[in-house]
Amino acid sequence: MTIFEELAPAKVNLTLDVVGRRTDGYHALRSLVVFAQTAADRVVLDVSRPVGSAVTGPFAATLSGKNLIDVTLAKLAAADPDLQLGHVTLTKNLPVAAGIGGGSADAAAVLRAVRRANHERSQSVNWHALAVSLGADVPVCLAAHVAWMTGIGDVVTPLTGVPALAAVLVNPLSPMPDDKTAQVFRALAASPAAADASVAPPPPFATRNDLLAYMRAHGNGLEAAACRVAPIIADVKRALIATHGCHYAAVSGGGPTCFAIFDDPDTAAAIIQWRHPDWWVQAVTLR
Repeated sequence: MTIFEELAPAKVNLTLDVVGRRTDGYHALRSLVVFAQTAADRVVLDVSRPVGSAVTGPFAATLSGKNLIDVTLAKLAAADPDLQLGHVTLTKNLPVAAGIGGGSADAAAVLRAVRRANHERSQSVNWHALAVSLGADVPVCLAAHVAWMTGIGDVVTPLTGVPALAAVLVNPLSPMPDDKTAQVFRALAASPAAADASVAPPPPFATRNDLLAYMRAHGNGLEAAACRVAPIIADVKRALIATHGCHYAAVSGGGPTCFAIFDDPDTAAAIIQWRHPDWWVQAVTLR
């Protein structure tokens, strides 16, 4: 077998609490994270071809800056020179710099594909440490299932008892600054984090309503700062709330992608897309 395919699903922060700014400059976080398997980039590793990468797909042209796929391949080669690597083709279906972990999910998908291609050598690599070195969101994206994320994102606790949610994802596809995430954290102006900022994960939720109540109580601590950096986030959220059947709406991560919970996400997505034809709109299941 020479071809290994992995999906890189959109990551959604159902809740996000910024505990504070650490002495190393990073921010301590607490977040309930889920994934939208049907809204995903696609990574294909071909170990029969020379090491390299290519990008296709509807959002390929919007990528800029360092190629995280190539960085990931280089780090893998350094971690174990005997790993069988190859050529990675990324189909970029998710908007870039969107607050849904696209680049991190892509890097994590490459890690999973290489791990599958090197089953007999998989123990030679500290996959979690390698994920941490690639970015704060990469460890949770490596797991790609519902989790409680703490630290700077490097501590990932798998969760059970979190009901799947029918939802709509919306991104306005407005230009964002290259340092959007850094601007959001600067706008937040978080206080120093306490020495012990850890909090136990939430208990299992018996029903969707219990989960929604938790989400309403905790929200996203970055939302106000994200709206100052990208005011259109507030417009997207208002459009979601104004759509019939919306139970809850919020921004994911540092935005600008927002999500909303519906009983009938397909109908809601169709209505939002009709009202805003220039937006990226996807009906998904979050789990």
